[in-house]
Amino acid sequence: MTTQPTVSREQWLEARLDLLAAEKDLTRRSDQVAQLRRQLPRVKIDKHYVFDGPKGKVTLADLFDGRSQLLVQHFMLAPGWKEGCPSCSYMADHSDGMTVHLAHRDVTFVAISRAPSAEIERFRSRMGWRFTWVSSYGTDFNYDLGVSFTAEEVATGRINYNYGNWPLVGEEWPGVSVFCRDDSGHIFHTYSTYGRGVEVMMGAYRMLDLTPKGRGERGDTIYKMEWVRHHDRYEPAPIAKPLSAESSCCKAHA
Repeated sequence: MTTQPTVSREQWLEARLDLLAAEKDLTRRSDQVAQLRRQLPRVKIDKHYVFDGPKGKVTLADLFDGRSQLLVQHFMLAPGWKEGCPSCSYMADHSDGMTVHLAHRDVTFVAISRAPSAEIERFRSRMGWRFTWVSSYGTDFNYDLGVSFTAEEVATGRINYNYGNWPLVGEEWPGVSVFCRDDSGHIFHTYSTYGRGVEVMMGAYRMLDLTPKGRGERGDTIYKMEWVRHHDRYEPAPIAKPLSAESSCCKAHA
């Protein structure tokens, strides 16, 4: 972390107003991009996907739960994995609190992974999450949505991820996809984001971005989230050190 200069309140306010102008410009640009996102054409889903959930088999249409919009986290948990991806888990830690708010804007949230339902439920129980999470095991869903890759694709050393050739390889990658359903029951794919685009689910990142130390991530590594752990795997957070007697306000009253 670079050390900021210490200035007067007046000087700080002048600098803050400069930053505020930049923040407002970013907000306006973000609104413009959101409008462009809403104007994207859509693709009709003709394939019949069937998922396995805690209550049995469900179709893609069932996942809407009566609403017209569906938001999907492509959670990296492949068959046979002992636990889910730490970064996807970091994303999922934000999910339970937002589902009720999304529902009141006609949006249903679900997570989908390739692992069988029993493996999903075992990990979900450990993590304490309540959001809907289903298995796409045995279907093409993850492959069609560009978040899972075959052994043959991985063996080439490059995969087609995030709308282009991806220099890193792996059978599972994160993503967020959006679907909508019209009055006739037809389902459409409207949007998907990958790579850093999935930070949209990481509210803790936005809070860290407000602090002097920021995210505190190394700049010399491709995988910036190496610090992230499953929330039950962190060491105890550091305890604030007490003020010394010399700096304590209590000394003034001694």
